[in-house]
Amino acid sequence: MFSGFTPETVDFLWGIRMNNNRDWFLEHKKQYVDTLYNPMKELGQELFEPFQDRPGCILKVSRIYRDARMHPPEPYKESLWICIRQDSDWWAQNPCLYFEITPDGASYGFFFWQPGTAYMEAFRRQLAANPRPFLELLERTKAQTGVEVTAACYKRPKPTDNPALAPYFAWKGAISCTREISPGPELFDPALSGTVRDFFRRLTSLYEYFSNLS
Repeated sequence: MFSGFTPETVDFLWGIRMNNNRDWFLEHKKQYVDTLYNPMKELGQELFEPFQDRPGCILKVSRIYRDARMHPPEPYKESLWICIRQDSDWWAQNPCLYFEITPDGASYGFFFWQPGTAYMEAFRRQLAANPRPFLELLERTKAQTGVEVTAACYKRPKPTDNPALAPYFAWKGAISCTREISPGPELFDPALSGTVRDFFRRLTSLYEYFSNLS
């Protein structure tokens, strides 16, 4: 059962930011396990419960250790995250529901970082052929969450004959609907699990729309 993060969780993450080396990490490894890694696993398990029977849907908990082949020389990440997504080789090309904690606080919600070119072409074809479900989904998502769905855009939008669709034909990636919280009572409250789980529930239709296109 998720018992909550604590100020010590954030202290550890600040420690990593200021002392990103093996000696410091080993000295504080118990703090990492007790206040960050284990609570994150517990949170992930509770958030994943409504999705565990969906075919191909998995829960991932990130590692604190950097892959030296892909990252700067610092050995450790200064954040930890969980995500719920379809099982695939490269998570960035799949929509996900996520929670991430950093020294500066936490964020959570829907995120689709790097949809492939073929995926976005399929998205635009479906949008042009039948725009109403997507436009209604955006309106419903904003009404239910209080947060707009946003995306990174091309400098030169893809052409469309429908002016109402022009903003979405400009989308290229980083499609998101997220909330952020600062270090403080909300982050350290065990009720955070229920808050995030409810937000995920309100985002499920958005997640399914993009997952069914992939």
